[in-house]
Amino acid sequence: MITAPQNRVDDAIADSLPSPINHLRIPFVIVLAGLLSTVAVFGHAQNTPQQVQSAVTNTDAPTAVTPASEQPKSVDVHDAQNPVAGLISIPLQGNTYFNYGPYRRTADVLVLEPVIPFRLSENWNLIVRAITPLVYEPRVSPNQDSRFGLGNLQPQFYLSPAHPGKLFWGLGPQLWLPTATDKTLGVNKWGGGPAGAALTIRGRWVVGTLANNQWAGSGRDRVNQLSLNPFADYNLPKGWYFISSGITTADWTKSTGRWTVPIGGGVGRLFKIGILPVNARVQLLNNVVRPNYAPTWQLQYQVQFLFPAGYMKK
Repeated sequence: MITAPQNRVDDAIADSLPSPINHLRIPFVIVLAGLLSTVAVFGHAQNTPQQVQSAVTNTDAPTAVTPASEQPKSVDVHDAQNPVAGLISIPLQGNTYFNYGPYRRTADVLVLEPVIPFRLSENWNLIVRAITPLVYEPRVSPNQDSRFGLGNLQPQFYLSPAHPGKLFWGLGPQLWLPTATDKTLGVNKWGGGPAGAALTIRGRWVVGTLANNQWAGSGRDRVNQLSLNPFADYNLPKGWYFISSGITTADWTKSTGRWTVPIGGGVGRLFKIGILPVNARVQLLNNVVRPNYAPTWQLQYQVQFLFPAGYMKK
C-alpha cells in the first residue's frame, strides 16, 4: 500500500499542458498485467484448494519475528496485508492515472517497495521499507517533452513491538532523498518527516491506516505534504479477498485545491508458486475530490512476493 508517485504526478499537473502520449507508458501496463496473469495461472496450477486454504484460514494475529530456525515457514494472509509484519516482502506496484491534465492524457508510476524486518531486541523490531518510484509523465507543454525516470526515493523506518496485542503499530521517520532524474519527476532536496502505521485484525477483516507528512526544500521548490492511506481487507476462502486502499493527500504548499481523495476497491488473492507465497491484487479508484487537472481515475495493480523464514535454505 505506495504515496510518493501520486504526489509528484498531481503536483506536475497543476502547472502543465499535456499533449498526446507516446508509447513509453505501455511497458508499465504490459509488465504488471503480464505478472498478474502469470502468477494467477501458476498459482492455480501449483496449489490444491487444500494448500491455499491452509495458508489463509488462520485468523490469529501474525506472530512476532523469531530466529529463522524457530519461525513458521507458512505465510498467513494477514502477513501479506500487514505493513509491519515480520517477514521479508517485495511488492511491485503499478499505477495508471487516467484523464491527466487539461487534455486528459495518461500517466504511469511503477513502484518497487522491498520491506525488510530487523530484530533490534527481544521486544522490538525495525521494519524498513524502501519506496522506489519509476515515473512516466506525458508531454505537459509545447516546450516540454514526455519524461521517464526515477522519482524521489523515500525510505521508511518503523519501530514496531515484537509482541503486539490486538493493535499492530509502527512509528518512525520517512526520508525524502534527492534522486529524481528530472526536475519534472521530483523535488531534488533533502527532507523527511514522521510516519506511522496501525491496524487491527478482527476475524476476516483487516483494517488500518498508514500516515506521514513530509517536508523538503524551501521557497517555491519545496514539499510539504500529508499522506493518509486507510485500508480495509475482507478475507474469503481459498486465498481470495476484497480490498479498498486509496491514498488521500493534502499539499500544504497550495492555498486552494490541496486535497486528493480517492474512493474505490478491488480484489486480490494469496497463493503459492512452488513454495513461494505470492499476493496479487488489482483495484480501481476514483478521485472524488481532486485539484484542477488532477487524474479522475486510477488503476492499481500489484504483485507481492513473500519470503517466509527458511525459504532461502530450500
